[in-house]
Amino acid sequence: MFTCFAYLQCMHASSFYHKLWDRLFPNKWVLGLFLVLLLGIPRFILVLDSYVSGQSQWVSIVFTLMCFTPLLFLKKAGRREMGIRKSRSLWLLWGFLLGCGMCLLLFACTMLAVGPEISNPFVYIASLADTGNSSAVYFLIYMIIVMTFSPIGEELFYRGVVHQAFKERFGERKASMIDSAAFALTHLAHFGIVYAAGGWRLLPVPALLWITVMFFTCMVFNHIRQESGSILGAILTHAGFNFAMGFLIFYAL
Repeated sequence: MFTCFAYLQCMHASSFYHKLWDRLFPNKWVLGLFLVLLLGIPRFILVLDSYVSGQSQWVSIVFTLMCFTPLLFLKKAGRREMGIRKSRSLWLLWGFLLGCGMCLLLFACTMLAVGPEISNPFVYIASLADTGNSSAVYFLIYMIIVMTFSPIGEELFYRGVVHQAFKERFGERKASMIDSAAFALTHLAHFGIVYAAGGWRLLPVPALLWITVMFFTCMVFNHIRQESGSILGAILTHAGFNFAMGFLIFYAL
């Protein structure tokens, strides 16, 4: 009975993926790990390099590749299963507002804990974002980028394809924890390993706190994805978080 059930699960999982990936990765969690490393490591390196060079176009290319992973790896049934389907619209609004609220809470906590220091992620990110140019046009361009490339690419990738790959072996909750951990560790490149005064520094305690916050933030993204019935819920929650962060680093620091 157990063998029959396992076989049916395997057949069901295979119906979600293009034949090439079924042949190369019969265990889909291996595919999930492969994708995390394939795009996560270059993205990590490119983000760090962009802080030195000031050139971030290569990072945008990684986000664009993430956007196409559902088409490259999943059939139509797989894309629907991962959340590319109609959503419960009220949860989309709540998700966006929740994302904004989470960012505002994080900002308040970090300002109370460390103040406007380099060990504050908002202060560090603001120092790299050319926030001195506070013109409405520059702010609008910046916000369009952080509310589209990052949320769409990362959510389709982490809460979509990667989550789906791990879910088939570990279940919904553990898959959420795995994709959240992968996302959080990747964001160590954004803060924790900092470039200041012409050199690199590791801030151990702030880095650990940042990773922890990013992990639980992603768990919220996963929750909204489930409640909304669509990956769009996660995308808009992520966009809300980025919107609030962009506004704060431009006009609150």
